[in-house]
Amino acid sequence: MIELTIALGAGLISFLSPCVLPLIPGYISYISGSSVSELVEKKNINLIPIILFTVGFSTVFIIFGAASTFLGQVLLQNSYELRILAGLIIIILSLHIIGLINIKFLNFEKRIQTNVSKNFFSPILIGMAFAFGWTPCIGPILGSILVLASTEESLGRGILLLCFYSIGLAIPFILSGYLMQKFLIFSKNFKKNINKVSKIGGIILLITGILIITNQLQALGYYLLDIFPFLQNFG
Repeated sequence: MIELTIALGAGLISFLSPCVLPLIPGYISYISGSSVSELVEKKNINLIPIILFTVGFSTVFIIFGAASTFLGQVLLQNSYELRILAGLIIIILSLHIIGLINIKFLNFEKRIQTNVSKNFFSPILIGMAFAFGWTPCIGPILGSILVLASTEESLGRGILLLCFYSIGLAIPFILSGYLMQKFLIFSKNFKKNINKVSKIGGIILLITGILIITNQLQALGYYLLDIFPFLQNFG
């Protein structure tokens, strides 16, 4: 469905955002316990800590999604007003991402320092800290997906939406650890396009907000299903 595609793309755009992409090598280095140069030279990289890290931030995002959907269901008797409000919030967040407006509190970055011991669970805890604390870049995009989750009809749909968002963020993160040398080359070459990608993501969310307000998002979904029937397999 269109919502799942948007969520997956939002996760990828979060990964490519200006204050996430440049810091990926440092996070992977800290999680794995190896320097970046060691990761580049290694042929067999232990992906388990990196995967556990993604499990950590995915868990928090999915809980956020479930809470957003639950709240949306509580307010279901005012579904028209909720839909309009959700669309307006997504539009405002998208304008911030594009750079047309500046919402100051979204520019505050909370870095959580973790002093957990290096054990099986520490990458999960670090990933959860990432989810709670790294707000400037993923905040507006994640916020838009959470607002979208609040309009879903069932708790399962809201959870699925945030699962797709988490997958969009987790897969390139894991691949970056596995292909560190290639990632460093890609990151260096991609830096000049980071702002463009953020703006494209903002434009997509802006269109999504407009479609929600005009109650056309589902209509677009049905249209896409007619063109790409295999999308029905994704819920």
